Order: sequence, then structure tokens, then C-alpha cells
Amino acid sequence: MKSQIYYTYIMANQRPTLYTGMTNDLIKRVYQHKKEVVKGFTEKYHIHKLVYFECFKTPLEAIIREKQIKNMKREEKLRLIKKENPNLMDLYERILDKPE
Repeated sequence: MKSQIYYTYIMANQRPTLYTGMTNDLIKRVYQHKKEVVKGFTEKYHIHKLVYFECFKTPLEAIIREKQIKNMKREEKLRLIKKENPNLMDLYERILDKPE
């Protein structure tokens, strides 16, 4: 049986305006952001780049981390992102190539 993985992620646009979320299907959720499938913040601000994500074994861990990140100041979020992704590259292609 395959174990479920949960993700906390940050999306950005060119400015960058940042959006933090949580999901159990990162590829699907990022695709929805990119195609603006769901009306709301990311659609309004055209937030299409996956710039950061973390993996968790339980939904509770991912939700707690999402809330921690959402409570960070913008500068703290940017430091967190740039530690792993200094050029704010879109990581979507990387997760598409990632073996399950």
C-alpha cells in the first residue's frame, strides 16, 4: 500500500506576490493554480509559479506548517524560499519528473 504524502507549498507571481497552501496532490493543485481553475486570490493575481514546497506524512503536520508559514512576515517567507530556491524558479517541472 502506497503511503499518502501531504504538502505545504508556496506559489508566486513575478512581483512576487506569495500564496501559501496545503494539498495531498501537489501536481494537480499547482496545475489548478496555473490554469486559474479555482476563482480567488491566485486567479486574481496570476500566481502561477511553484517556488517552494515541503512534504509531510500526515495532513495535520502539513496544516500546522501552512499556518506557520502564513503567519511569517513576507521577508521571512522570501528567506525560506530563497534558501532552497535562490532564483525563485518554477519547480513544477521538477515535481512532474519526480518518481512516486
